[in-house]
This record gives sequence, C-alpha cells and structure tokens, in this order.
Amino acid sequence: MRKINTPKIAALVPMRHKSERVPGKNYRLLDGKPLYHHIIESLISCRYITEVCIDTDSPFILDDAPEHFPVRMIRRPEHLRSEFEPMNNILLYDVTQIEADYYLQTHSTNPLLKTETITRAIQRFLEPGEHDSLFGVTRLQTRLYDAQGKPVNHDPSVLLRTQDLPPVYEENSTLYIFSRAILEERRNRIGYNPVMFEVSREEAVDIDEELDFIMAEFLYKQRKKEGERR
Repeated sequence: MRKINTPKIAALVPMRHKSERVPGKNYRLLDGKPLYHHIIESLISCRYITEVCIDTDSPFILDDAPEHFPVRMIRRPEHLRSEFEPMNNILLYDVTQIEADYYLQTHSTNPLLKTETITRAIQRFLEPGEHDSLFGVTRLQTRLYDAQGKPVNHDPSVLLRTQDLPPVYEENSTLYIFSRAILEERRNRIGYNPVMFEVSREEAVDIDEELDFIMAEFLYKQRKKEGERR
C-alpha cells in the first residue's frame, strides 16, 4: 500500500454476520469472491488510506479477512450486535479502538465504488476550507413530490426537460469522512458544514435486496469486460 504525506486516515468497514433480506450477503460470492473483498481491495489500493479496519461479529470474516488482506480486525462487542443498533453507535466504538486524524467509513455493500473515486473524495476533503466532514450523494434530476403531492423541485405548469431541472441530492451511504471530535460531538458522521461529494449512480449501487445483488454483479462483470477490451 503506497502512502503519501497526508494526515492519518483510517478506513472503517462495518459488517454484520447476519442479514435479513439477502442472507449472508457480506460474504456471499460476487463474481467468485466474497462480496466484502471488493470494497476492501478498493480501499487498500487508495494511497491516502493508512489503515483499513473491519468491524464485524462474523466468524467467517474474522477468519477470512486476515488471510487475504493487511487489515485490522475489530471484533464487535455483544451490546452492539443487534440489527437495530444505529450505525453511529458502532462508529463511536470503533474510533476509540483506532487512532487516526480522520476516518473514512464505507460499506461492503458498495462493491462498485472505485479506488479513484475514494481518492478524489479524500482529496476534496483535504482541500482548504471550513468544511468539517464529507458524505457521498447521488444527483437526481427528476420530478419529485412530497407525501402531500406537492412538487419539491419543479413547477408543474412549466414543463422543463428533466435535464434542465435544478438538481437535488440523495445521501447514498457510499462514503463518509469525519473526525472523531465531530462524531462524538454531533453523534453523527455528518458535521456542521459538510461537503456533498457526488458519486455516479453506477458506483453508488448499494446491495440491500436480492435484485440489488443481481444488478451489482451484472454491472461488475460488464466493467471487467470493458477493462479487458482496453
């Protein structure tokens, strides 16, 4: 893992052993490798990341990860293993186990997130400015309505083309960058003055249901084919 002279940035990747809608998804094979291998490979290849840390209660991942990657394992304590446990509580524990200037958190369920994108996000975060955190977003340019049927981002009487609509942004959970101080003060990964970092729709694919897994594997194989043609 080649490094450059930057603040210490630890990558945190939390993974539960059990999952309800896609059983065993974190270690289910995607194109011949356990799902979580894909994001770990992307993180390890990022020259800004000084340490990759996996937080898990999974016996499989606890055994498998150290055999394949130079990572630090955090065995998730019993009181944080409920499926209803908020992610911020898990991260609050993790930052007490790993010392770093900043933390980048992502998920094993984002297998299409590229090293290049992670690198650009860190570079953007490290630029001078008053921001205190960063989170990934997806640009939406479509006609949106609230629960009462009121338009959110357009005037129905003015039928603009969707590409001409003012964009709105969806938090896509691909990545977050924050300091321990912000996390502990806000009890949240997103600080007082965050940077919204745009991630392409393809890279932002998140595996939450069976269809997501099928789509992610298809897109991954297509990307690999395109790379082999070059």
